[in-house]
Amino acid sequence: MWFVLGEYRISGRRAAEISASIERAVGEGALQPGELLPPMRELAERLGVNPNTVAAAYRTLRERGVIETAGRRGSRVRPKPATTAREMIRVEVPPGVRDLSDGNPDPALLPSLAGAFAAAAAQGDKEPVLYGHAPVDSGLERLARAGLDADGVPEGPVAVTSGALDAVERVLAAHLRPGDAVVVEDPGWGSLLDLVPALGLRTVPVAVDDEGPVPDDVRKALEGGARALIVTDRAQNPTGAALTAGRAAALRAVLAGHPETLVIEDDHGHHIVDLPLHPLAGATHRWAFSRSAAKAYGPDLRLAVLTGDSLTLDRVRGRQRL
Repeated sequence: MWFVLGEYRISGRRAAEISASIERAVGEGALQPGELLPPMRELAERLGVNPNTVAAAYRTLRERGVIETAGRRGSRVRPKPATTAREMIRVEVPPGVRDLSDGNPDPALLPSLAGAFAAAAAQGDKEPVLYGHAPVDSGLERLARAGLDADGVPEGPVAVTSGALDAVERVLAAHLRPGDAVVVEDPGWGSLLDLVPALGLRTVPVAVDDEGPVPDDVRKALEGGARALIVTDRAQNPTGAALTAGRAAALRAVLAGHPETLVIEDDHGHHIVDLPLHPLAGATHRWAFSRSAAKAYGPDLRLAVLTGDSLTLDRVRGRQRL
């Protein structure tokens, strides 16, 4: 038996099957944000199950953040939140105070890219990049991999993304479903805190001190069911914290008890921070490590290199090829 909602059939005999059917439809876009779900009794009758079974399925979906219920108005697919938010908020800066809230590098410290752009343009005229070419320039891949190897980041394929936020979004989309929980630093990067709920995911904030995320907070979040952890290795936004060797070891010990956790690292401070890198990459089965050029060479490049375990990078690169 099934229930047709729009062009989608809700199916299942058990609560887990019904909730999975609806969640799959939301993830595929067959059920849109704000769309009204059938009343529980009506759906139960059409599926030939007890109303309590449908009630349990809806309860699971609410707990996962997939739907919301408003009494007699019924249950709807949870709307996606607005994504304009934080970076558009500005406060008045008093005279004599330097505004660091936007995270921009000092233009006076950025290297001149005129020569590099001219060389790239000349190379593009001489040998245009056409369909079927390798997705990552071989020279860039070798350079990126050499730097990653030198910093102790485990071996893995390399992809190129449009900056760090694009890398994080692609990795989250490769593994998580709407309603999944993601551990984020608190305080943290505003754009990231906007991105996670925009993907239909839930944020679980953990405290940050001068050495990085607090291990006990991370452990509690993972024990509570969070499926991913996002960490800024160096120059954490907005605190400036950097992951120390001791803190990295403590977090690795926590992650050893949760090997299925997706770990995403953002090393945007590469080439501007003189502190050593202490990566978490490889502490779990699924991991990704992003290294962007925004702070060292300029935000307008919108460029980051991404590495990770083979499954994660296969999914990211496969999606990029579409």
